[in-house]
Amino acid sequence: MPTLLPAIEIETAANPEFAVIWLHGLGADGGDFAPIIPHLDLPAGLRVRFVFPHAPELAVTCNNGYVMPAWYDITYIDGIDRGVDEDGVRQSAARIRDLIARQNELGIPCRNIVLAGFSQGGAMAYSAGLTHPERLAGIIALSAYIPAPGLLTDAALSANRETPVFAGHGTDDDVVPLQLGRQAFAHLQAMNYPIEWHDYPMPHSVCIEEIADIGRWLNKRFAATD
Repeated sequence: MPTLLPAIEIETAANPEFAVIWLHGLGADGGDFAPIIPHLDLPAGLRVRFVFPHAPELAVTCNNGYVMPAWYDITYIDGIDRGVDEDGVRQSAARIRDLIARQNELGIPCRNIVLAGFSQGGAMAYSAGLTHPERLAGIIALSAYIPAPGLLTDAALSANRETPVFAGHGTDDDVVPLQLGRQAFAHLQAMNYPIEWHDYPMPHSVCIEEIADIGRWLNKRFAATD
């Protein structure tokens, strides 16, 4: 078994039958989103394991080469254009697949697993989730974009063509502009993905309305696996 990324794990009840793997943003860590679990307002009897992994430490070129938790290097930012290390995206996708495989070993099949992420983590949720070789229960991409569209080939996308996607974004986001999020949505909508778009009057963050919407969406996804 490969060495897994370190992670915070929180179970809503013993013997979880579902899992949510939630990827943090650039420069953050797995602890960023752990506090939202109670605010999702999931049904009391729903047995979910939340996994909040810590990204590896990388030198990030666009941040003057500072070393920080990152899923891949961003070489430059020019308006809505971003230079992305595609090899880094591939490497992180492989490590995320290892996390999914670990949940499989623990008895949770891919059809009961949601891959979620915020900002750079949301970019990885798109990249790793859409190309996963087995169908997932769903994908959540918050304040995110598709970092390397060339990796989303027809062959790579085949297993998750019908996987529901929740895309959320702040209308006042000055880190990942709203236009980038809308581009990702339009790209997947044109490919006939069952993707939902949600925007909120907020900057590069999450808000209680978005968290509530995610909670309702998760409940639907997990109810659909019964």
